[in-house]
Amino acid sequence: MYKPKSVMMKLTAIFVAALATLVTASAQCPRIVTRDEWGARAASTPILPIRPAPWVVMHHTAGTPCTTDAACAQQMRNIQNMHMDINGWADIGYNWCVGENGAAYEGRGWGRQGAHAPNHSSRSVGIGIIGNFMTVIPNMAARSATQQLIQCGVVLGHIAANYWLIGHRQSNPTACPGDVFFADLQTWPRFNPNA
Repeated sequence: MYKPKSVMMKLTAIFVAALATLVTASAQCPRIVTRDEWGARAASTPILPIRPAPWVVMHHTAGTPCTTDAACAQQMRNIQNMHMDINGWADIGYNWCVGENGAAYEGRGWGRQGAHAPNHSSRSVGIGIIGNFMTVIPNMAARSATQQLIQCGVVLGHIAANYWLIGHRQSNPTACPGDVFFADLQTWPRFNPNA
């Protein structure tokens, strides 16, 4: 026998659970700046073949840091132009970038294969902090937003709960993510010294 009240209660329970998940995820996510908001060029990139991603690879962009929304958006366009026009890639190489304004900028985004670490791109989320961190550490706003972004990815199911965190230099020979930042990165949760 059809019982509309019990169906309505089940639907309400499902809605409440979904809303709780969204609230939890948004509470753990930093401020997100979408591709449209920073003025990204159109691009088509492949789906990440291994999902959720078991690795997070950290980078620095090795360029000018940014502390304002306008400056970070300009840096994102500069990076995308370099990656597409000079490197010949389909899009910006990183899945996400983080500015010292504490915002996370959508690069290729969740669920897309990056072009950031040849030995890990097909099984990782690549996050670059905008700036050069050979001799200075990213500010607290950038470090906090990056850690929030990683947890956001875990909550949303894009990063495996038992992920491993590495610096780009552990994937292939490079100075990235910068000497000072790499030293700090080794104190972060889930850092894997044996990548």
